[in-house]
Formats: sequence, structure tokens, C-alpha cells
Amino acid sequence: MTIFDLLTLLGGLAMFLFGMSVMGDSLEKVSGGKLESILEKMTDNRIKGVLLGLVVTAIIQSSGAVTVMAVGFVNSGIMALRQVIGIIMGANIGTTVTAWLLSLTGIEGSNIFLQLLKPSSFAPVLAFIGIVLYMFSKNDKKKSVSTILIGFALLMIGMDTMSSSVEGLKNVPEFTGILTKFTNPLLGVIAGFLLTTVMQSSSASVGILQALSSTGSVTVGAAFPIILGQNIGSCTTVLLSSIGANKNAKRAAGAHLMFNVIGVLLAMACFYGANALFDLPFFDKAVNPAAIAIIHSVFNIFATVVLFPFGNQLEKLMCVLIKDKPEDKAQAEASESGLVDERFIITPSYALEKVKEKCDQMATLAKTNISMSLDFLKVYSSSKDEKIQQNEKLLDRYEDELETYLVKISALDLGVTDSMRLSEYSHAIGNFERIGDYGVNILKTKRKMHKEHIHFTEDANRELDIMGRAVKEIIENSTTAFINDDVELAQTIEPLEQVIDNLKAELRAKHSKRMNDGECTIENGILFFDIINAFERIADHCSNLAVCIIELSQGSYQTHSYLKGVKNSGNTGFMKSFEEYLNKYAIR
Repeated sequence: MTIFDLLTLLGGLAMFLFGMSVMGDSLEKVSGGKLESILEKMTDNRIKGVLLGLVVTAIIQSSGAVTVMAVGFVNSGIMALRQVIGIIMGANIGTTVTAWLLSLTGIEGSNIFLQLLKPSSFAPVLAFIGIVLYMFSKNDKKKSVSTILIGFALLMIGMDTMSSSVEGLKNVPEFTGILTKFTNPLLGVIAGFLLTTVMQSSSASVGILQALSSTGSVTVGAAFPIILGQNIGSCTTVLLSSIGANKNAKRAAGAHLMFNVIGVLLAMACFYGANALFDLPFFDKAVNPAAIAIIHSVFNIFATVVLFPFGNQLEKLMCVLIKDKPEDKAQAEASESGLVDERFIITPSYALEKVKEKCDQMATLAKTNISMSLDFLKVYSSSKDEKIQQNEKLLDRYEDELETYLVKISALDLGVTDSMRLSEYSHAIGNFERIGDYGVNILKTKRKMHKEHIHFTEDANRELDIMGRAVKEIIENSTTAFINDDVELAQTIEPLEQVIDNLKAELRAKHSKRMNDGECTIENGILFFDIINAFERIADHCSNLAVCIIELSQGSYQTHSYLKGVKNSGNTGFMKSFEEYLNKYAIR
């Protein structure tokens, strides 16, 4: 092997790893977090868990991502430990799909159909189609499809390049001497474990082994323990992800490790026991990429079939090995408080789905606070006073942690759709928190009136009631539009916001007249103005939410240009809704 062969090997390895990374990331973008959502919702029994874990892993080409996601599910309280055990088993089988794809490099024969299956034949065609799509397509999803094609082509070309570069090693005695040492089961397992730990991908390390097998120097006896070690090495990423998680999440990561370790011990006992008894004829025979794919699949299917009936026992074993402590209950409650697990960031689209769920919760909290604050204007309630303050603290916490979470997601390579979703959720979080703040402002005003026995006139109360009903409708419509992504409902917000602006001006004028006429004191007037100012600001934030929903549905975010257009006198839809709301909330 010359220095040029070594450089070719490194170049092939670079293309292989980059292609695998690009293809996996693009597949996740195309799925848009839907696969992970299905995984979350359809694991009520272990058989479903195995099947879904298998399918999702096969599609996104990463057992590590799926298993880390499963640990996040447990840490957030979305799933129980028993549910993710099936996912872990299925993910181990699903990861073998990559090895089968890579085995295409070992196809031999002069038949034209066999030649077309070789990567050297179809990979350049896929790369060309992919780059043409990438250059001429403006659609985000089509661009992701194009990068899947490019990534897959690079993966296969890199694999073919590596295989070609190491072909000369079959005549190097030192190389074959090293490989014969791996027939020692312990050394083979350690080598496979270390390679996968360094690569952080069992698919990548299996691919490298498949490339080496093209030399004809890798025997079944050498490949078998390495493949077993690679499966144990795949647990490293998951174990690292469980650091700082609650006990159940650590048990999920531990279950993944224990499943692979027990599977490896059983497989080694069966394989080497059979060889000792029957002197297996294929033990010293050379393997090719397809044979490695077979060994990889057979082991993972074997481990799943044997250990599947003992899923409950595996769960109990992890509970024994990782015991609960008194302080763990508080930690578990904190992790299940409704905030998003950082492990989900491994799949940005799904992480954004979870952020949306929390934004929906913020919408409900903000709406509840405003509703209770409006009730306050009629009758003071100490219990509602306390509840509003609790909700406000929760809204503040949601804003702090979700905004931090979105900043971390924004640092990743996001598609146009995900970037727009992130922008929408960031705006929504700020608006919901501010709406909650104005609810507290109304609370403080009413609390002061209650303590100091301050009362408004009958006319003032009637006017506040009318404006309050308008505010209640706008907060109801805007939060519902956001939760359901209802563009049509969002279009009703701006006309009502304009009516509320008019009401504020009208109520200020009327109350100023009452103050001038001596019907109300200056202090009374200031409190009245504080309330209607809060009403108007709530409506403004509802308008911000609606504009965001409408603009992003059209693929842009130009708030000012939208408001300028919608309030144009020629906009008949706006004017019709405006007139209807004007009559509905008229001060008579």
C-alpha cells in the first residue's frame, strides 16, 4: 500500500462519513419531525415499539438519534421505561439497513442488471440528479430530497473508494497478521467497541469493516466479535446523552447497554460453543460486504427475538441497578414540568414540534389569566389573585427556558420551513408572556381598589364591561388561531383590534369628562386609564400573533406591509368585519 493509496483511503472515508451525515440530516428535514411524533404516540405495546423503532431508524439512518430521542421521551415523562425498551430493540435491527445498502459494493458479475446495482454505476447518476435539483429548486422540501440523493451518492462513492484503496493490503502480511488477532473474541469486541465509540456511529464503523473485507483478508472468525463490539459501542452516544437526566432516563440508556451486552454474551456463547462442538467450516473463510451485513442483521434479530419476552425483567433489572433516592422524586417532577428536553435537539423539526406544544400551553395560560382578570373587575377574589400570580410565574419560566431552547435550535442547520416556524414560536412566546403581564397589571389595579375601597361610577363600569368583552373575544380568537394554526380566524383579529383602539380613545374621553364634572377623583381616573391601557396593549399583542400566523402561512414575515395593506380603505373584508365589531361593542 503506497502513500497515494492511504490518501485515497482518507478521501474515501471523508466522502463516506460526510455522505452519511448529509443523508441523515436531510432525511430528518424531509420527515419534519413527523416520524418522531408517530414514535411518541404509537408505542402502547412492545411489538409496536419494535416495529416503529425499526422503521424510523431505517428511514433516518441513525439508531443513535432514535435511542437518544427515546431517552428524552422518558426524561420528559412522555413515555414510561417499558415503552422505550421496544423502541431500543427495533432501532438495533433498523440500523442494519445501512450495512445492506453498503453491501452493494461487493456485487460482482458481467450481467448488465448486476452492473447497474454497483455504486460505481448508479451513484454518479444520483449525484448528478441531486445537484441539478439542488441548483434549480427553490422549494425547501425538494432541496432536502436533492441533498438526500447527493448524500447517498457520496456515501456509496466513498465506500467504493475505500474498498479500492485497501485492495492492495491483501498482499501485506503485517495487515493480515493484525486481523488474525481479532479472532480472539475479547480483542475483537474491544476493537469494535472502540471504533464505534470514536466514530459515534455503528453504521459508519460497520461500513469501514465492510471496506476492509474487500481485501479478502477478513474472516468470519475476525469479523464476528468486531461486529458484536460495534453494537456495544453504539450505546456510548446514548449513555452520554443521559448525563444529567432523571433516573428513568438513565435506566432507559442503561437498558440499551444491557440489551446489547446480554445479546453479545448470548451470541458469543452460541457461536463459539457451536464452533467448539462442530468445528464450523466457515469460521476461517473470508467475508465480503454482504456477509458482514448478514452477520450484523442476524445478531440484532437474534438478540431481539431472545430478549423480547424478557422486556419486563429487563425493566426490573434496571430499577434494581439504578435505585431511586428520596431527592429523585423532586428531580423527576421538575423534568416533567412541561418544558422541552434538550435531547430532542438532535432532531430540530421534532424539537420545534415540542416547542409548539409548550407555546400552546402558554396560550392557554395567558388566556386564563386575562379571563380571571376580567372577572376581577366585577368581584375581587383572593383565590384568583393567587392563581393569576402562579400562572404569571409559570409564563415567565416558559419564556426564559423556551427562548433559550430556541436559541440552541437556531444555531443548527435549519431548512427554510423550520426557520420560519422558529421565528413564529419566538414571537408567540414573547407575546404570550406580555399578555400575561397585562393581566397581572389589571389584577394589581383591582387589588388596590379593593384594599382602598375605591369604586367606579355605574357608567364607567358599564363601559369597562363592554371593552372587556371585546378583549375577551380577541384573546379567545387569537389563542385559538395560534393553537389550531387557523389563518381564517386570525384574519378576524385586526378589525377587532382596531375597534378596541377606538374604544380606548372613546373611554378616555368619557372618563376625562366625568373627572372634569367632579363625578370621579383624579386617583380614580388614573386607575381607570391603567385598565383601559392594559386592555389596548393586550389587543396589540393579539394582533401581533395574528399577523405572524397570516404572514408565515404566506411564506414571509413582513408585519408592517401586511398591516398597511389590510387597513387600506379598499380592503372590503377588513371594513366589513370592522363595522360588525363596531356595532357589536358600541358604547350606548
